[in-house]
Amino acid sequence: MRVSVIGGGRVTDEEAATAETLGRELAERGHEVVCGGLGGVMEAVCRGASEAGGSTIGILPTERRADANEYVDTAIATGMGNARNVLVAMNGDAVVAVDGGTGTLSELGHALDFGKPVAGIGTHRIEGVGGIDHVETPAEAVESVERRV
Repeated sequence: MRVSVIGGGRVTDEEAATAETLGRELAERGHEVVCGGLGGVMEAVCRGASEAGGSTIGILPTERRADANEYVDTAIATGMGNARNVLVAMNGDAVVAVDGGTGTLSELGHALDFGKPVAGIGTHRIEGVGGIDHVETPAEAVESVERRV
């Protein structure tokens, strides 16, 4: 399965550790990681997946593949800025959010519009909007999306 991981470009050490653990968990279960390809959650999840032998795809907002973090195996330059958020959400069979700001919020909306299973660790809780399984750990997030794909 291909899982889009979304989250903040700037994170705390704890959020980075969570994303890195999530990347390892996904890779160890044979899943491919899709993300926005830059720093923060994106870099941490790619690092975890790479260190566990997994595959990573970064869908970049810029026109340069070289802008991807060092743990992205396949960089896709879009030149679309934050409009690329639609592509990040679309290209996963499921979506896991770790923390995040307004960009993550937009990706959550797109993922739900596409009918993707979504799990969230410390991310937005949107009153009146269902479909996000709020969990505590990376393992719970992976289990949540695996059973709903």
